[in-house]
Amino acid sequence: MTDPQARAEKLARELDAAFRNRADLYRLMLDELTAELGAEQAEAVMVRAIERRGQEVAAVAFGKFGPNDARAIGEAFLSVSPDGGSMYPTDVERATNRIAFKVKRCPLKDAWVEAGVGEDQLTTLCRIAGAFDRGLFEATGVRFDNVTWSPDHGSGCCHIALTDRDA
Repeated sequence: MTDPQARAEKLARELDAAFRNRADLYRLMLDELTAELGAEQAEAVMVRAIERRGQEVAAVAFGKFGPNDARAIGEAFLSVSPDGGSMYPTDVERATNRIAFKVKRCPLKDAWVEAGVGEDQLTTLCRIAGAFDRGLFEATGVRFDNVTWSPDHGSGCCHIALTDRDA
């Protein structure tokens, strides 16, 4: 494929498919672990593993930042958002010592909805996926707040806020 535009569009579709595959793996792992361990233990195991992965990524992506670099960490996060931010479009609020994101679309949530999961399981899966963000941002030492999707949350997806530790 020599046309750069066609190649970029193909890669964007493949990237979206990879994220949807990740969503399907989370959903299927949750089903299997729930059958083996029960719902509470299944969620706890997945949360621990996914949070650890977030911590691993943070060590590489945010190692040069400290606990009072919330805004810089948030900007760095946005700068590497998949497919130029179109995969996870966000509304962003910036302040001197704080940055907040309202994620308007999530390919994981989209895949779970398309797979027909009910609201309870969707809420659980969003909470599990949010463990990555917790691991990622808490590893930096900033204050991290996250509200993952639930039926009373409305449209969109999670809301994340990073604040300098000393603010």
